[in-house]
Amino acid sequence: MPTQGLPKQDGQCNTPIENSSTTDPSDRSGLRRSRDYYATVFGAQVLRDRDPVILQLANTWLILNDGGGPTADKPTVTLTTPPDPDTVSAFLNIRVADIYALQQEWTARGAHFLTDPVEHPSEFRSYIRDPDGHLIEVGQSRTA
Repeated sequence: MPTQGLPKQDGQCNTPIENSSTTDPSDRSGLRRSRDYYATVFGAQVLRDRDPVILQLANTWLILNDGGGPTADKPTVTLTTPPDPDTVSAFLNIRVADIYALQQEWTARGAHFLTDPVEHPSEFRSYIRDPDGHLIEVGQSRTA
């Protein structure tokens, strides 16, 4: 199995996979509000303003959609915002170098952390909810 671009045990990544990018498509109820939130709080660059909104956040593209019903390529799937923000099946994970500094910076820009960062054996971790209720994990790996 190729390991190019996969995390190593020490939390560092091998070289990125060439000619590829990572996207995180998700459904939003207010595209303008969500676009502005990610641009303001996290400093994401707006690459496309609408239909869909495309943002670049570090080495990831975030694609924000209005949602909608089934299509030819997903005939039984409807995209919608989380009906219950306390029940989650997926979330965005942002790895940072200094979680405490970014908690202060992002809180000043409008982020609401559910808790202060919590110490775990291999990382410090906290969570944010975006305006549509999507959960965002913010984590900092411990260094040996």
